[in-house]
Amino acid sequence: MPGSGTQQMTPVGGITIYNAGELKAQLLQRLEETELLELDLSRVDELDSAGLQVLVLAKREAQRCQRHLAIVAHSAEVQEVFDLLGLARWFGDPMLMHADSHRAAAAREA
Repeated sequence: MPGSGTQQMTPVGGITIYNAGELKAQLLQRLEETELLELDLSRVDELDSAGLQVLVLAKREAQRCQRHLAIVAHSAEVQEVFDLLGLARWFGDPMLMHADSHRAAAAREA
């Protein structure tokens, strides 16, 4: 039986093939323990396809188990991957544009 309330996880560094298995296990365990899991990605500096697969799996597993996984505080690196692959809408979590992303976008337009 899951606990009530909210838990938060904040991975630090990369979410890559090198740590995807460990993160997957942690996410699935936390989803069993709580109704709402906030995954704070503000400190993620790299996201590869293996890491992205873990995020997709966690989101689907949360839906399957009638839990909620909220991805919050996307780092610029995570935003870049989500934008490149058009995944922001699929994940459904609000994404705020970081100041450095805004400056880069303005420079591209100039």
